[in-house]
Amino acid sequence: MTRPQQIARVLPPSPPYALATPVFRFRALASLAGRAPLGGEREVALACYMAARLAQDSVVGPVLPDSVREARAQGARHWLAAMTLPAAMRVPLARLVEATAGGDRATVRTALQAVTDVTASQLDSAAHSELLQLAQAVAV
Repeated sequence: MTRPQQIARVLPPSPPYALATPVFRFRALASLAGRAPLGGEREVALACYMAARLAQDSVVGPVLPDSVREARAQGARHWLAAMTLPAAMRVPLARLVEATAGGDRATVRTALQAVTDVTASQLDSAAHSELLQLAQAVAV
């Protein structure tokens, strides 16, 4: 029996009405935010998660229209203003959010690099790795 036939015997076929398994972006960042105690560490993780989603949607894969990117960045600016983030992290995160409104790959890459640098001590290795992988995807 060939290898594909063996695999076919182990895995049942998907029914025609089955949905594809959803892919959750930035799982480690979201997990860190869920595990972190209330306060600074959780807010840093949530801010990084939100900024990473905006950055990915602005320059990687199917890019969102200008009006949508600008509206999302505007909402994120207001949300960041309500967060209690350390001063050293507030400015780089705000710059990244602002960069996503324009959709310029080089500006987003520079802002994302600044965020990965200042948050390295706050994030665990898996969450920081997700930001580094996003920075590599933006650089391509």
